[in-house]
Amino acid sequence: MSQVPPAVPIAAPAGAATRPPARQSYEALRVFARNPSAVAGVLLLAAILAVTIFGPMAMEADPFEIAGAPMSPPGADALLGTDYLGRDVLTGMVYGGRATLLVGVVAAVLSMAIGLTVGALAGYYGGWVDETLMRITEFFQVLPTLLFAMVLVTLFSPSLATIAVAIGVVSWTGTARLARGEFLRLKRREYVLAERVIGAGDARIIWRVILPNALAPLIVSATLAIGMAILFEAGLSFLGLGDPNIMSWGLMIGSNRPYILTAWWAVTLPGAAIFLTVLAVSLIGDGLNDALNPNSRGRS
Repeated sequence: MSQVPPAVPIAAPAGAATRPPARQSYEALRVFARNPSAVAGVLLLAAILAVTIFGPMAMEADPFEIAGAPMSPPGADALLGTDYLGRDVLTGMVYGGRATLLVGVVAAVLSMAIGLTVGALAGYYGGWVDETLMRITEFFQVLPTLLFAMVLVTLFSPSLATIAVAIGVVSWTGTARLARGEFLRLKRREYVLAERVIGAGDARIIWRVILPNALAPLIVSATLAIGMAILFEAGLSFLGLGDPNIMSWGLMIGSNRPYILTAWWAVTLPGAAIFLTVLAVSLIGDGLNDALNPNSRGRS
């Protein structure tokens, strides 16, 4: 009597294990939508974006134009008052939001790109590559970030581009360490080993196999990086290193800070706009952390 050969398991298509199930995405969205703080953050950020994007189209004004007497309090002529030069604070806030948010987003994207690349390569290859890249990361980590950013902006002249690049260059180390940890954790998983067996190259494994499975904490880190970049830009502008030709919330605070006791609205209101924006981004980041965390989804 002939023996029946054992059944040979059929391998799953390459990359099948790396595709996140639609059910997981639905559960994450459900958890996020049921988080009142996260929803409030989304609504608040949407309102801020609507004002800064569509407000200038409706106002069609020059934020540097003299609109009235210097340091006029809020009233009928100027709803939010004027600054020390007589410029309308409301117009400055509407136009200044564009520059502040643009710098924050671009700087966060650059920071994430540098940190993710360094961390992914270090975690995936290990050995001397990991050692070298982590020593470079530690070098940047011990540098005084604000002072380093000030030097870069001063060397290349203040502009939105140089400010965004300077912030991105000095703020990527945390993302690099996070990405390295995720790649160290995931690179020995079965689906990664299966990709190696079928002959997938390193580039495909890094960016198409491991990265999609490491995105959850990195997405949360990206949202928080936007808030930090906005604060960083405000700090540089407050110190007089912003672009003097483009209105921003940080520039409004910095230029009016000597008059905070006599024209508090010119400093407090842009500061409140920065606070609300960073708060909204932080609430969204916390909501994403809860939604993308499997343990949190299990408790919901």
